[in-house]
Amino acid sequence: MARRKNQQPSWWIAFALLVMGTMTLLNKLQLPSVETVEQPASQSPPTAGTAKPLPPAASSDTLRIASFNIQVFGQSKMSNAVVIERLAEIVRQFDLVAIQEIRAQDQAVLPNFVNIVNARGGDYQFLISPRLGRTSSMEQYAYVYRGSRLEVIPGSVFNVDDPKDLLHREPFVASFRARGAKGIPFSFTLINAHTDPDEAEWEVGQLAQVYQFVANFHRNEDDIILLGDLNVDHQKLSAFTRIPMVASIVPAGPTNTRGTKQYDHILIDRLDTTEFTGNAGVFNMEQFFQISQEEALLLSDHQPVWAEFRTIESRDPTRMASPENPSIVR
Repeated sequence: MARRKNQQPSWWIAFALLVMGTMTLLNKLQLPSVETVEQPASQSPPTAGTAKPLPPAASSDTLRIASFNIQVFGQSKMSNAVVIERLAEIVRQFDLVAIQEIRAQDQAVLPNFVNIVNARGGDYQFLISPRLGRTSSMEQYAYVYRGSRLEVIPGSVFNVDDPKDLLHREPFVASFRARGAKGIPFSFTLINAHTDPDEAEWEVGQLAQVYQFVANFHRNEDDIILLGDLNVDHQKLSAFTRIPMVASIVPAGPTNTRGTKQYDHILIDRLDTTEFTGNAGVFNMEQFFQISQEEALLLSDHQPVWAEFRTIESRDPTRMASPENPSIVR
C-alpha cells in the first residue's frame, strides 16, 4: 500500500479523489461477461517504468512469480554452458517460474536444469506437464519453484481437458501455498498457457473460458492467475477484460527480446487477488547480464515477465489489489 503523507490534503482534493475512484470502480464492475470477440480491450494495462535490472527476490513477506517462454528449450541450450547458467540465474531471481516451450524428447532435460539452478545451494523443485501439441514439434509446460517458500496443494495438478481440440496445447494447472507466512498463507492457482501464434486471438477467447472453468472448479480458491505466452498484446485481451475485474498486470510495452512486441502476460482478478502488491515488470536480460541483444536472443526471444504478491491471505471484500506502481522497472 502507498505511504500516507504527513500533511493531510485539503477537503476538496480528497472529495475529488473519492468521486474519481467511485466512478472507476463502477465502470469496472459493469463489464459484461466473457465472450469471444475481436473488439479492443476496454482496460489499459499499467505504464512501464524506467528500465533497470530486477533485484533478487529476498523478502520473506512477498513472493515473486514469473512467466518465461524459454524458446525451444532442449538439449541445444543445455549443451551451451554460458546459456544454461544464465537461464539458471534468471530462475534464481524468482520464487516460482512458469515455463513454456520445453521441446525435448529426453525427459532428463528439466531435472538436469533444476540441478544446475540448485548448484549454488538452492532448493528448487518442479512440476512438468505431458508433451502436448498437434504436430511432431510437441511442447511441455513446467513450474519451477522454491520448495522452502512454496508447497504444491495435493490433488491440484492437471491439464485442462480439451475434447474438442480447441487449443493447440492444453493449459497446465497447479495450486500452491506459501510456506512460513506470518498469518493465513497465500494460496493460489496458476494456469500456464501458450497459444499458437497463427490462432492466438481465437485461443485467447478459449483461454478466457478456461479461466472461468478453473475458477468454478476451484470454488474455495479465489486467487486464479493465468500466465504465459499468449502471442497478443493487451488490446487483444478483450475476452478477459469482459470478465469483471480480470486484467493483465504486466506493464505496457514489449515483452519480446527484440523489444518490438508484447506477447507475455500475467492475468489476475483485481477484486479477488488483493495480495498483488502492485509491483510487476519485464525482466530485461540484456541489462541484467550486461550483454548484447544477440547474446540475449541465445537465451530466448522472450523476456520473463513477473509480478509480486504478499505471502499472507487478504480476504477483505472491500479491498482491491494494490494499483500498479508507476515506478516499477522493466
